Amino acid sequence: MTDSIDVSSAELANSLRAIDESAPLVQALTNEVTMNDVANLILHWDGLPVMADSPGDAGEMAHGADALLLNTGQVPATKVEAMREAARTATERGIPIVLDPVGVGSTPTRKDVAQTLLTDVTFTVIKGNYGEISALAGVEADVKGVESVGDYEEIEETARSLADSTGSIVVASGVEDIVADADSTYRLTAGHEMLGEVVGTGCMLGATLAAFNGALEDEHAAALHGTLAFGIAGERAAELRYEGPASYRTNFHDAVAGLTADVVSELDLEFSGRIERVA
Repeated sequence: MTDSIDVSSAELANSLRAIDESAPLVQALTNEVTMNDVANLILHWDGLPVMADSPGDAGEMAHGADALLLNTGQVPATKVEAMREAARTATERGIPIVLDPVGVGSTPTRKDVAQTLLTDVTFTVIKGNYGEISALAGVEADVKGVESVGDYEEIEETARSLADSTGSIVVASGVEDIVADADSTYRLTAGHEMLGEVVGTGCMLGATLAAFNGALEDEHAAALHGTLAFGIAGERAAELRYEGPASYRTNFHDAVAGLTADVVSELDLEFSGRIERVA
């Protein structure tokens, strides 16, 4: 049984306006493959990116950050140490922390790193693809490298279980996105198939959630609005001319930068039915 939840253009515009007005400093410890895209996407949402990811500097930079993103796309010992330093500072300051457990489930090392972080840190949001979220929840998952493959018919229940056990909001990204906390689970319909043809869009969703959480007090609204805005930008990117993944990637960055509060206020984005509460 599902209940449709409408997010108005005004509500999404208010969230985008909050980011623009506060310009949250988002510290991202991410992998080198997607670092530039992550930094640019934070900037396109009107946040301020900083990629301080070495021991010492990471903990120090977190003293001034408004949100922290930990992405485990690469897990050398020094970066893991920097993540733990930054997370300790962020926890002491009470700022939101987003975990993107890239590739967890594909190797024992990545699983150990993710489990260590989960033991040491209470995350505001845990964002991953269906396979990564399933692996973290202890459910059978098929992750090849950093890609989720296989069928995940119980992903709503899996995301809810992980949210319940961690106290985090869980965002499971896929054909449909799932946003769950201990009390509720939502299914979001937004995005475009071309997002799956560009390396790093998952990392960029993590950056989006960090930017929204850095500006909004309501963590659940930040997760829902951030995930929805990301998908809408993916759709708008496909409306522009593109020849393939490379030009679509450029369109997507432009679409994010162009999805301002004023633009959203004037658009009929047909939000009705895009967010369903799953019971």
